[in-house]
Amino acid sequence: MQLDDLYRRVIMDHYKNPRNRGKFEDGGLTVDLNNPTCGDRISLQLKVEDGIVKDARFTGEGCSISMSSASMMTEAVKGRTFEEAMELAERFSSLMKGEPAEFDDYEDIEALSGVNKFPARIKCATLAWNALKKGINEGS
Repeated sequence: MQLDDLYRRVIMDHYKNPRNRGKFEDGGLTVDLNNPTCGDRISLQLKVEDGIVKDARFTGEGCSISMSSASMMTEAVKGRTFEEAMELAERFSSLMKGEPAEFDDYEDIEALSGVNKFPARIKCATLAWNALKKGINEGS
């Protein structure tokens, strides 16, 4: 199996079986963002205690890239401090620019590395990460 095929499978797995999809019944730090160029939208909720992301959930609609990216991001940020989560978001931004970035602690994210070859899809992949950055800035 080629790496591109593996990456496609990882993306489709997160799209068809999203992790952390849903809302917290008792609220949380909530950020709503949309991508008006393609119609993707996300509502991200973070449960934060003492500057640590204890849990993350999302709802929304969009393409396989945006929804799988949201699934991966919510998995990757759990248990991280705001600083660590922001650093992870910055690494993801680098990945989308075609720069080397490693995600040893959550390798599924690397499946999105090929998105940088399709400039119109970068906004899809970064939507959830931009919501994370906004949430961290608002919650700090």
